[in-house]
Amino acid sequence: MFHVPSAPDLSGIPKYPGQLWVAWSRESDINYRQLSNIDYMKRFDLAMTYRMDSDVPTPYFDRDTPRAILGRPLPKVEQAPLVFMASNSWDKMGRLRYVHELMRHMPVDSYGKALNNRELVDDRGRDTKLELYSRYKFTLGIENSRSWDYVTEKLFDPFEAGSVPVYYGAPNIADFVPGDHCFVNMDEFSGPKDLAQYLLRAASDEAEYASYFAWKEQPLSSRFLEMVQRVSEDWLWRLCALIRARRESGLTVNQPIQQAARWLEQARKDKPHPAS
Repeated sequence: MFHVPSAPDLSGIPKYPGQLWVAWSRESDINYRQLSNIDYMKRFDLAMTYRMDSDVPTPYFDRDTPRAILGRPLPKVEQAPLVFMASNSWDKMGRLRYVHELMRHMPVDSYGKALNNRELVDDRGRDTKLELYSRYKFTLGIENSRSWDYVTEKLFDPFEAGSVPVYYGAPNIADFVPGDHCFVNMDEFSGPKDLAQYLLRAASDEAEYASYFAWKEQPLSSRFLEMVQRVSEDWLWRLCALIRARRESGLTVNQPIQQAARWLEQARKDKPHPAS
């Protein structure tokens, strides 16, 4: 298994007979171009990435996500309607420039190292972040790149915290949301000023803001649940089951792994209890 973003030069590494190579990455193929380079990727037998069409998808949600995002939102106690957190200075998307302009038109509390204007005390990692988001009506999430299926915790953490995500990133974001009218899509606004005007209006309109939580009372999106079902087992179990399927089907290198689908489905049926 090779972690593609940190993998060494593969040209001098021998591949032994019967050995399978797995390309693994949860980073965007925009930031790591080798992930979309055909000549590079053809060295591998299996791909394990955030892409839902990879052999072993490893997205930023799992079987526990539906339960986690259905909790009742806590009271919003912060004066600013929007919270932002970013510390990575790698900014190909120009998100810091966008947020800086947004701050000119509305209050934005920023707790990360980037554009910091609020102090984060007693930082206990993700738990602290979720507690923080829960205090705000809206949470700004801008991916570090715009790529198909690249939907990270920037969408799912606000959902879990009970804050409305204000999101920009994957072009097919509609496939990943759990219901209708559950997030603010930055693609629908002409720029920071237009977005700020809407967020200020929605934050001050109790009925408008409450409408962003109506989806919690409805069945979750069938498309979203279908994707959750696909990754309901641990990624390592899915990888091992697929390798076994390849072995038992007699597939050789570069043969379509889809031919092994029925072996994988049988493995799911025969899977022992998770505790074992």
